[in-house]
Amino acid sequence: MAQTLDVRGLACPLPLIRARVELASLGPGEELIVLATDPEAPLDLAALAADERCAFAQLPRADGVHELRLRRPAASRPAADG
Repeated sequence: MAQTLDVRGLACPLPLIRARVELASLGPGEELIVLATDPEAPLDLAALAADERCAFAQLPRADGVHELRLRRPAASRPAADG
């Protein structure tokens, strides 16, 4: 399940702060899609993803908006005994 956070028009550090709050509410395997116009957002959110051990992707868009995707790791399964 993906959740979208629209922070277009907000300047640093607001996209990072809002993304951090939204990311905390996601469960294992869920994705946060951030739409941002701040030129620092890709760098800030890539660092956030690394800190939180999330997968990160930046999708190119022609409209000047950064589409940034952060996916929480899936829940790990316990090892089977045997």
